[in-house]
Amino acid sequence: MAAVEPRASQSSGRGARHAEVVAKILLAASATLAAGGILVITLFVAASGWPLLQQTGWWAFVSGRVWSPGTGVFGILPMIAGSVLVTLGALVFGCGLGLPAAIYLAEFAPRRLAGAVRQGVQLLAGIPSVVYGFYALTVLVPLIRRVSSGSGYSVLTGGIVLGVMILPTVVSLSEDAIAGVPAEHRLGALALGATRWQTMVRVLLPAARSGLVAAIILAAGRAVGETMAVIMVTGNVARFPSSLFDPVRTLTGNIALEMAYAAGEHQEALFATGLVLFLFTMSLNLLARAAGRRKRPG
Repeated sequence: MAAVEPRASQSSGRGARHAEVVAKILLAASATLAAGGILVITLFVAASGWPLLQQTGWWAFVSGRVWSPGTGVFGILPMIAGSVLVTLGALVFGCGLGLPAAIYLAEFAPRRLAGAVRQGVQLLAGIPSVVYGFYALTVLVPLIRRVSSGSGYSVLTGGIVLGVMILPTVVSLSEDAIAGVPAEHRLGALALGATRWQTMVRVLLPAARSGLVAAIILAAGRAVGETMAVIMVTGNVARFPSSLFDPVRTLTGNIALEMAYAAGEHQEALFATGLVLFLFTMSLNLLARAAGRRKRPG
């Protein structure tokens, strides 16, 4: 019996090591496939759009004010402006609601109420974007049409819709950032006589600043990449808006609307638009990573 037990333990040890090796290989293969997929997509989009960029020039393409595929004129500055304005509107609306909600959930809400609200906010992330767009199309667009002189399809409409769509990102990441502040900060402030609100404003929020900034930047990336809901409510007019009630076209909307029938230079221009969008979202992700890793001095 004494001789059997060491053999059994040795065989079980070898089996565990083999399983660990297999798991490492599978995980490495998964990571390689994910990174390789991103690289292949990037190279494909860049190779498809590069001929037009070489012909027209990168700066002329990005700073051009006219988008006219029929005449061979491709300028995406109105779409860049549209994406930026709609994203800024989404951040104003989404962060204006999301940050106070995160503060309440992290510090002031009763546990049961916080759990219910948290689940409700997370459910927003599971609603398809077309549902948001359809609801805005039937409710929000007529409302804005009544209170303005425009058609209702506008920068404001797109910003409100995207603001609701980025709420789960803002609330979840901001709450995690606040909850991740060491308990000593909170206890020390309370021991010195600060109220819970003073502790939140003067201690917890400054300590969680990098996480909050990362949450806002990631939410901006989410808003920039949205397509379906934006197409349904912004009007898709490729020109500079003069007010929040004017229609606008975004980079994603431009690609989705015209790719089905584009060919030749037109198709290359859409791929070049996708490359600009990719670089824009990649920059936002890198900024979010840098903000998340930054540590407060002292």
